[in-house]
Amino acid sequence: MPTTNRISLFILLLISLIWFSCSTNKNTFTKKDVKKSEKLIGLHFAKQDIDTLYPYLKRNRSGFDSLRKYPIGNDVFPAIRFDPTPFGFTMPEQQNGTQWNIPDNVEIPEPYNLLAFYTIPQLASLIKHQKITSTELTKFFLARLKKYQPALQCSISITDSLALEQAKKADEEIKNGNYRGILHGIPYGTKDLMAVPGYPTTWGAAPYKSQMIEETATVIKKLEDAGAILVAKLVSGALARGDVWFNGKTKNPWDTTQGASGSSAGSGSATSAGLVPFALGTETLGSITSPSTRNGVTGLRPTYGRVSRHGVMSLSWSMDKVGPLGRNAEDCAIVFQTIQGKDENDLTTVDLPFGVDWKKDIKQLKVAYLKSDIEKDTTASGDNLRNALKSLKKIGIVPTAVDMPKDVPYRGFDIILRAEAGAFFDELVRSKGVDIMVEQDRRSRANSLRQSRFIPAVEYLQANRQRQVLIQKMEDLIKDYDILISPTFGNDQLLATNLTGHPVIAVPTGLDKKNHPTSMTFVGNLYDEASILLLAKAFQDETSFDELHPPGY
Repeated sequence: MPTTNRISLFILLLISLIWFSCSTNKNTFTKKDVKKSEKLIGLHFAKQDIDTLYPYLKRNRSGFDSLRKYPIGNDVFPAIRFDPTPFGFTMPEQQNGTQWNIPDNVEIPEPYNLLAFYTIPQLASLIKHQKITSTELTKFFLARLKKYQPALQCSISITDSLALEQAKKADEEIKNGNYRGILHGIPYGTKDLMAVPGYPTTWGAAPYKSQMIEETATVIKKLEDAGAILVAKLVSGALARGDVWFNGKTKNPWDTTQGASGSSAGSGSATSAGLVPFALGTETLGSITSPSTRNGVTGLRPTYGRVSRHGVMSLSWSMDKVGPLGRNAEDCAIVFQTIQGKDENDLTTVDLPFGVDWKKDIKQLKVAYLKSDIEKDTTASGDNLRNALKSLKKIGIVPTAVDMPKDVPYRGFDIILRAEAGAFFDELVRSKGVDIMVEQDRRSRANSLRQSRFIPAVEYLQANRQRQVLIQKMEDLIKDYDILISPTFGNDQLLATNLTGHPVIAVPTGLDKKNHPTSMTFVGNLYDEASILLLAKAFQDETSFDELHPPGY
């Protein structure tokens, strides 16, 4: 063969090998790779089995690549939707609406700063009777947000122009006799997972800090229709995890050496410090109850599907809930009644009325408590909870001792949240945008999203089958009661009820020796927020823990 031909052939072969090597390293895998993967999934296949399935895996990989060519909007839920109702479930009776009592004798406090800790009915009284304008009240809270932001780092966007525009409209309507109701003219904040036109919706994470979503989340629209005034988009821990966001760490106003806990960190911190009268938060696995406890406020996590998530970042389609954080149970009930209900843009929502009969005799409530979990808690939180039980007994509540369901694979359920989060943030991981998130340690959201890619679909579905078993076991536990009293942390309740969709309210129970707030949790039957709100209000009428607020604010 001539030398030139040999050189040409060599070059051709070299180019082919380079191309094949590059394409193989990037896009294909070998049978050895399959063999190594067996250890990850805990299975072993014979050589002939791997030889047989290898072509199928290559076809799967091609299918993955094909799926990724078609963009999916953030508002698209999976076709498989979670239903929290167990077999044999009977829907509780629902009162249709609540007539809120707006007192007549409320005055501007002295010193004026105490206005920051007024309840919604107290503020509504001042506005309705025109002792203060919505504009004055809005400017008051805007000033507080700006004053304490450097210390607490609880807000991402202070919505001055929108708030003052809404307040001016509220004042004009009230002056002309068009009073919309108890939230008319009342300022509030929302966790920055909820879309508001004209302002960034950052999800608390560096990759999205300039993200603009030009739509209004349904819950924001409902509050707007009620006449409430949005003064701030408050911190969410990065992608709904913890209290660290792209510009810092949100602080607990009771102790600024502590984080505010998450992920509704800004909502808990700002409400506690009197920077907003109430705030919206979200919970997937503790993100309302945890900051409510840490910051000493009352937080309601509604039944799954009670409140629309349209226009709200998804973390886990089958676990996410939206709810209020407020001064007390009544404030939470007021906000919840406004934001709950069917939404055509969220197919998981239910068409049910809601109301609370505050005159109902609480002695009619059937109450249980997790005796062993409460007794084994030797911390100050446990002491305060046991004292809270004594207060409840004084008003006629004699709870029955029960235990959480046994023989449940609680440790295995975490893959449900992680797999669903991995799907929602698929593009973030594949584009390497996840690499610019602030936290990158083992417990970070960034790490959680990366490892979600290694969760087998089969195990995700098996976890959901076990979840169905848990739903039935929780129904068997709570069906004979209206309320289950539990520690907020340190037992299986928090994980279990987030998986089953049951409503809970976190109620302050006082302070520990370091002046850190503590709480207890009331768990209700599905769609029965009314019972837990009724008992929480009765407890708060009997005690004064909900009236505590951090010194210096």
